Amino acid sequence: MAEPARIEPRALTGADGHRWSLLCALPARPSASLLWLPALGVAARHYQPFAHALAARGVAVFVHEWRGNGGSSLRASRACDWGYRELLLDDLPLSDAEAAAALPGVPRIVGGHSLGGQMACMRLGLAALAGDPLMPTSLWLAASGAPYWPTWPLPSRLAMPLIYRFLPWLAQVNGTLPGRRIGFGGTEARSLIRDWGRTALSGTYAARGIEADIEAGMAQVRVDARAVRMVDDWLVPRASQDFLLGKLPLARVEAVELGARELGVRADHFAWMKQPDAVVAALLR
Repeated sequence: MAEPARIEPRALTGADGHRWSLLCALPARPSASLLWLPALGVAARHYQPFAHALAARGVAVFVHEWRGNGGSSLRASRACDWGYRELLLDDLPLSDAEAAAALPGVPRIVGGHSLGGQMACMRLGLAALAGDPLMPTSLWLAASGAPYWPTWPLPSRLAMPLIYRFLPWLAQVNGTLPGRRIGFGGTEARSLIRDWGRTALSGTYAARGIEADIEAGMAQVRVDARAVRMVDDWLVPRASQDFLLGKLPLARVEAVELGARELGVRADHFAWMKQPDAVVAALLR
């Protein structure tokens, strides 16, 4: 068996001084290139098994690091805040450009886990509006869906509007969302949670400071989309995934659900990250 691809960090610095590392797993002869976006509060390093598994199958993987996580130079606080604007317009374009420049001419994929999948869809929408010639032609989602409250099954649906108002309020009052204490995310910037809560209540992707119509851009995206949902993932009901993919009416979508038997681990939101072979096989099918 070939040795697993070495994970190499590439240092990036944004216009505002934010520093982070793009984690890269490069096979000898890559057939495709994937820019992968983590879930809320999850550091890039936790996707190393996923990156190794894909690199072993010929896919180069570039794992982005969100502000406030892992090797990011920033940490959310009352004095240090950001929202979707900074993530989508300041940070992601640099990681995207680095991944594109590293392997010119190789077919490009963008994807993500949970919030990362939503960000990937929004990134595609913004790229479509800008007429980006390097726009990825494929989208991969793992355990990802829109948090829109009507997509939750009863009786959870009844409580979601209250929760989606409470969490932004808590983040605003506290200065950050204390995610580790409440069991949702990490220490998250209050404007990030505000933007997330807005989508969860309205079903619309928009953010303060972003003038472009993200929804209109997503409606123009033409990609091959593959989505993998874990059957016991209560954080992403099937309707949530379907609602997100419905924002991309021109995409050619293949979706699959995996249970514990196929995964070899619990079929929940996070367990697949440590044993990702079944998810990788589904994305590559």
